[in-house]
Amino acid sequence: MGCDGGTIPKRDELVRTKKKAEQKDKVSELNFLWQHCAISQTPLREPIVACGLGKLYNKDAVIMGILDKSAMPETAKHIKSMKDVKELNLTKNPSYASGATKGDSYDDHQDAPYICPVLGLEMNGRFKFCFYWSCACVFSERALKGLKSANCHKCQKPADESEIVMMNAIDDDLDMNRARMEDRMARMKMAKKAKKVEAVKIEIKEEPADESHIPDSSLVATTSAAASSSSSTLRFDKLKEEDSKKPSGSGSKLIGNFIKPKNSDSNPNGLKRTAGSLGMQTKDYKKTKGDYSIASDPSASNVLKSLFTSSHAAKNQEKAHWITYNPFYN
Repeated sequence: MGCDGGTIPKRDELVRTKKKAEQKDKVSELNFLWQHCAISQTPLREPIVACGLGKLYNKDAVIMGILDKSAMPETAKHIKSMKDVKELNLTKNPSYASGATKGDSYDDHQDAPYICPVLGLEMNGRFKFCFYWSCACVFSERALKGLKSANCHKCQKPADESEIVMMNAIDDDLDMNRARMEDRMARMKMAKKAKKVEAVKIEIKEEPADESHIPDSSLVATTSAAASSSSSTLRFDKLKEEDSKKPSGSGSKLIGNFIKPKNSDSNPNGLKRTAGSLGMQTKDYKKTKGDYSIASDPSASNVLKSLFTSSHAAKNQEKAHWITYNPFYN
């Protein structure tokens, strides 16, 4: 309608075009990654730990995830124990003011609670940060490239380039972290096996020497017995020779392999001794004689005497005091 005033009619407002995909706010995404735990999605609080892939976690969240495997997300399944994470040695930002946000104040989301100890860069995601796996000291990648050293820039401990882990890594940095983590785990397994081999070697060294070098106890006993018998034989031969030289009326007489003194029957110090000299005249010794009867023993009780056939009750009994299966004996 119209066409007055040089207007050109068109219907381009009716043409539907494809909507563009919604793009994420990179600044907000980076702030969330660097200020929140990758497991519980809660704000980071000390102590803060990091895994071999460079992700940040709260230490208590990692412990709960290890205890309850169902609470561990897929991105953190590679964490099997506390040995797979490192507690970070962070440098606090002196200008950072923590507190509740106010409605009438400006909140600077680029302000970070931690900084690089070398260059002072804030750890808010705008700059790459890394840490050494051996000492867990955190510093910026710019400081690592600008000040090349064989020691850590913060604690001055020896550090290798292969121990560097990029924090919140993506793409190529993530692949590099994964390769270094697998290599580190393989080296730990090899060191563990080497320790076991060393322990086995130490146990083998502590074992006694070969049995062939140790004298047998039975052989030693046999040798000592043979030596003692040979010495006794020599002693006996010597005594026999001396006895043959003595006159027949005096001295002692050799009987077999024993030497019997003269008049040994009458001599109390001879080979034969009376029972009295040996202390054999006791109550127990008298009980072994054939003429002993318990019925005439004054020290025995009546109950004990009634058990024997020599007692008065047993002599007056009409039936036998024993029990048999043959009725003819009763």
